[in-house]
Amino acid sequence: MAEQTGPRPARINRRRLLGGGTAAAGAAGIGLGAVTLTGRHESGTSQATVPFYGPHQAGVATAPQSHAAFVAFDLRSGTDRDDLVGVLKIWTDDAARLTQGRPALADTEPELTRRPARLTVTLGLGPAAFTVAGLEHRRPSWLRALPPFDIDRLEPAWTGGDLLLQVCADEATSVSHAVRVLCRSVSSLVTVRWMQRGFRDAAPGTTPRNLMGQVDGTVNLTPDTPDFARLVWDDGSVQSWLAGGTSCVLRRIAMALDTWDEIDREGRELTIGRTLANGAPLTGADEFDEPDFAAADATGIPIIPQSSHIARAHHAHDGERFLRRGYNYDDAPAPGRTSNSGLLFAAYQRDVDAQFLPIQRRLAEFDALNVWTTPIGSAVFVLPPGVSAPGGYLGQSLFEA
Repeated sequence: MAEQTGPRPARINRRRLLGGGTAAAGAAGIGLGAVTLTGRHESGTSQATVPFYGPHQAGVATAPQSHAAFVAFDLRSGTDRDDLVGVLKIWTDDAARLTQGRPALADTEPELTRRPARLTVTLGLGPAAFTVAGLEHRRPSWLRALPPFDIDRLEPAWTGGDLLLQVCADEATSVSHAVRVLCRSVSSLVTVRWMQRGFRDAAPGTTPRNLMGQVDGTVNLTPDTPDFARLVWDDGSVQSWLAGGTSCVLRRIAMALDTWDEIDREGRELTIGRTLANGAPLTGADEFDEPDFAAADATGIPIIPQSSHIARAHHAHDGERFLRRGYNYDDAPAPGRTSNSGLLFAAYQRDVDAQFLPIQRRLAEFDALNVWTTPIGSAVFVLPPGVSAPGGYLGQSLFEA
């Protein structure tokens, strides 16, 4: 028998997880297992388009595309309400053209628009946009930075922002060209605060995996259902201008893959609460089996550890559910390291305080996965309703209510 070389994988058992051990750090909603996002769809052809006009912005209920860029902007000093409206009108016109495979005005690379590949452009407004516009009374109460969590190590390079553009498509070139056009067209009024690019892929009919090797996208809200409408889209009952809109919380979650690689297979599965082979909960056989958090082994120890990610992230009641989108990032590592990777975790819900924060607090309090994950970026935006027809612009209901 060949001699084993190198260090043996570290082991984590169920008793250690239940007793705290490596799990006491807490975590950010990384979007695995029971709180993960859908992504099981077949990509369309390179000429496929997603409608731009409608009651909701595209890019939320849209089946997640393979590539994404999240770009945050700061308004330049001295900009006012009219300037902000001007930015939104320009972006609306550009997005309406690009998403349908047509060049934006003054597009210097019109050939790059011929493959829209289900391109979507989604606009978000940060808290400062309401101050600049003199519309603080129309700002949703939940639109503010998330409260600090002990697990956070937020970096200014990935945090905050006055405006957001979420640009997604099934081809990276489509995303890159759209981002460049949209940034260039308003450069006199805004500056780029940060840009985060991500990717996700899987064979048709299967769930994507994140860079930890975990099936990532098993449970999520389903578009065009009553639950989706109730939990994601705002009904305008508090802020009438927001009817048809929603919110976006974006968290950049760094993964310590260099040390995750040292954990044995059983330890990884106990940490998540799901198997590596097919993403089934530890109490089931199929990826889509419902986890049984009360099930115990012969010694009375829960089969799914109470500190596992899916146990901590499971909603306590129906009102805590929200839509999730996750994109991997894999950037150049620092010298001496082999990875600089993680997850761009986007959550969409009508009320951040009621839906997102309760789960985030539980994860921050006690989640085994947090030993290997660290939130390094965070931002909250309101996504206005869509544009119903040509001639309107994104955010029009806010400014002309």
